[in-house]
Amino acid sequence: MRFTKVYIFFALLVMIVMVACNHKSDKKTGQEQGQAVAKPDTTPVTLKGLYSFAPGAKTFQACGKQTEFWVADSSAQLELQYAQVITFEQHGDPVYVEVEGRKIKSAKGGEGAAYDSTLIVKKLLKLTKEIPVDCK
Repeated sequence: MRFTKVYIFFALLVMIVMVACNHKSDKKTGQEQGQAVAKPDTTPVTLKGLYSFAPGAKTFQACGKQTEFWVADSSAQLELQYAQVITFEQHGDPVYVEVEGRKIKSAKGGEGAAYDSTLIVKKLLKLTKEIPVDCK
């Protein structure tokens, strides 16, 4: 009698494990099922506009647009070159930049949460104090 109970317990345990493993293999991604799966666009684009840096505010505004973006500088050059052309007393003044990067939706928490989108700068192409007339 005792051997039968142990045998039934292990048989049930094996069946549960088999069903659980089989359940995971049934879940296929859309691509495995022949459906196209949309991937986020990671191709950098060239953007021209005004960049400002001040304590607690790193923003970019594209030429001719009103929308400001929070800036995340993965190139590690933007803030460095900004500091070389703008004196400490002028921090917060805009400079003209041309960058390669991509826009993403801002995270709900953290530094850029006050902005709808974040510009991730991959490469700094140009930074100058002279702002072109068509970019104000």
